[in-house]
Formats: sequence, C-alpha cells, structure tokens
Amino acid sequence: MAAPVGDVFRCCVDPAKTSQTVEVRLIDNVKGRGLFAKKAIRKGDTLFMERPLVSAQFLWNSLYNYKACEYCLCSLETAEENARRLSGNPCLSLPHPELCRVRRELHDSCPQCQMIYCSSDCRRAALEQYHQVLCLGQSREDPKHPLNKLEEAWRNMHYPPETASIMLMAKMVATVKQARDKVLWQNLFSQFCSRTANEEEEIAHKLLGEKFQGQLGVLRQLFTSALYDEHLSRWFTPEGFRSLFALVGTNGQGIGTSSLSQWVHACDALELQSQQREQLDSFIDQLYKDIEKETGDFLNCEGSGLFLLQSSCNHSCIPNAEASFPENNFLLHLTALSDIKQGEEICISYLDCCQRDRSRHSRHKILSGVLLGLLPLSPLSFKNGSDTWTLTLEFSLYLFGSCSWFFVYYSHYPSANAEVDFPLEATSRG
Repeated sequence: MAAPVGDVFRCCVDPAKTSQTVEVRLIDNVKGRGLFAKKAIRKGDTLFMERPLVSAQFLWNSLYNYKACEYCLCSLETAEENARRLSGNPCLSLPHPELCRVRRELHDSCPQCQMIYCSSDCRRAALEQYHQVLCLGQSREDPKHPLNKLEEAWRNMHYPPETASIMLMAKMVATVKQARDKVLWQNLFSQFCSRTANEEEEIAHKLLGEKFQGQLGVLRQLFTSALYDEHLSRWFTPEGFRSLFALVGTNGQGIGTSSLSQWVHACDALELQSQQREQLDSFIDQLYKDIEKETGDFLNCEGSGLFLLQSSCNHSCIPNAEASFPENNFLLHLTALSDIKQGEEICISYLDCCQRDRSRHSRHKILSGVLLGLLPLSPLSFKNGSDTWTLTLEFSLYLFGSCSWFFVYYSHYPSANAEVDFPLEATSRG
C-alpha cells in the first residue's frame, strides 16, 4: 500500500504552501507521474525547498578527503581550506574571507565512532533516524566489520565518476529498523517509481558493468550480513534487492555541496567598483584554472538523496525549473527557469546538479560539453562525397542517480533504401 498523496509534501520546508503551488498527477502508465503547477509561477520563483528522506555521500568522494557532514552533506572545510586542497597550494589566501559561511566551532562528532557532523542538530537527527544501527563504534577502521566490507566491495565495483552509493540503501534499511512506525517508512519509500525486471537489470548493468549479475549477488550477501531485518525480509531476497538497487539508481538525485562555490557566489553578489570587480573575477578565474590543473572536475562534496516530491519531476532538454543546493547542504531548492502557466508540467534538466552548481566561472566548459550531446537531437545534415543526407534522431533518456544514458534511434532517412558509408562529415546541426 502506497503512502497517502499528501505525504509527498512531508519533507518540504513549507508543506502547506508547496501543496498550494504544485501537485503530483499520474500522466499515463508509460510516463508515470509528473509534477504540475496549480497556479501561475514566475521566472526566478522558488517552487519549494525539500529535504531528502535519506542521503549519503559517495564513497570514493569521501575516501578522497572531501569532508562532508554525515547527515546533511554540508561541506565541512572552510572556503579557503577547500581552495587550498583543490588547487594544491597550501599558502593560498582568499580575499573576503568573511563571506565563508562554514562555522567550524559548531562541528560535532559521534562520541562512539567519531563520525563528523556540521552541528549537534545534525548529529542528533542522524542518531534518531538511522545512526544507532549504522554506528560502528570502535570498529570504524576495522576492515572485517560487515559494513566496512560492504563499502569496500562497492568501491571496487563502482568507480568515479560516481552516480550512486550502497550506503543510501543501508540508510533506508537502518531508518526502518529504528523507526517506531515501520509501516509508514516502508510506504514512504514505496512512493518512488518502480521498474520492470528487465529495466532493473539494465540499471544494475549501467552501475556495475558487464559482470553486474555476479556483483549484485556479492553485494546482496554482504548487505544481508550487515543489515538483515525480518520486517524487510523481501528487500534481502534476490528480486527484492535488485528492486531496491533499481529504486536508488533511478530515483537518487545527485547532491553537490561546496563551501568554495558558496563563497564564489557570495563574491559575485558583492557591489564593487569596476576595477575591484575585475581584480576579484581575475583571481577567481585563475583559481579555477589552478584547481582544474590539480584536481580536474571533482570539485564538490558529492552524494545522492531520495526526495519524495522532486522525484515526481520528469526530465526535459528544455526544462522550466532546476534543482540546486545553494545552502551548502542537502536542502534542495526547485526554482523556475521561465514563467510557468497554471496546469503546465514542471520539468527539470538531466544535467547533474553538481555540475550546475560550480559557479559561473566553471560552468561554461561543462555546459559546452553537454550541449554537444544535445545538438544531435536536431536534424543533422551529413556530407558523403557529392551527396548530402539529412536525418532526424529520436532518443530515450534513462536517469540513474545523477548520471544519464542516451539510447539514440534513427527515425528518418532520406530514402528507405539509402545506404551510407561511414564515417560521414557533419556539415550542419540544424
């Protein structure tokens, strides 16, 4: 039995206001649900802010010293510490240090396992929801502990760039195990869209590679050894574990947090004289060049979460809304990119939020690469000798966590019997 429709608003900052702004509708049996505007929404308006049911930092991201709050994924480094590590320059000093919002004096840790949190509020929230089950105590560094073995197995199967975490599934189990109302939480997790058996296998294939069937079996055994609970016995069967795996792979929303990015956005908002603005922008541009040279594209603390309401948004290459994480934590803001009419479906882009949130100084390069992937969606003209061919493409978009896979189909050729020798030279992109 699914949770009541009203429960999709339960994690929103203002559920009553959000329920007056948007609604979830069933579109059809193929597309499933969608999010629709209940009233006119203006460009730039925030439709809602939402916390995830559960979230988890990616394991490789954590291993490589991207320090984040275990509960809300808030970046724990100051902007200057973040910039020094990413650029490889330990002597770097940032101008306007007062714009950094990280408060290290508020950081707290679990007294048993020393897991770090950005505040005592986050530590208590984690303890109340799932950490009693997942706390490793003195065994945090023990490679033989079942949870550590599960994490190590996942890292050996799912390499960067990461799109999901086995710990998101672990937190789902731990949440139900700790909950007083176990049925409520099971019903909440059942709100997320499900897949057919073939689609579930395809998701596992994309996340784990060619040997996914054997790897899925290994993960299930380790998962069962670490977390088995009789109230969730179906989740530990081969079929149930595959479905749980697909649920996380399909519905997991990428989360990106960065104290440096937050500092950069604050710098962008400063009112400065033209010469000061040029100097600051030049400094930031050079900083990002240094970071790219030293670290590459991995700038943020990254993870994923399960958002009840946001998961109802379908994806479009021409979105009218976008999800972002401007508060340097897991709180998702859904903002209108254009005016939205009453009754219009609200769609977001498949572009990874972690990529979108890298400030105006570093987004351009990423977006340029993404746009190259979008261009073939328009009619293409190809030149082969003296002949020019035009073809139209259709595509299917499958979303797994914060990553996307395209399946492209040729839907129209100049002639039903046309034969084309590849490679062809692209002469225009429509």
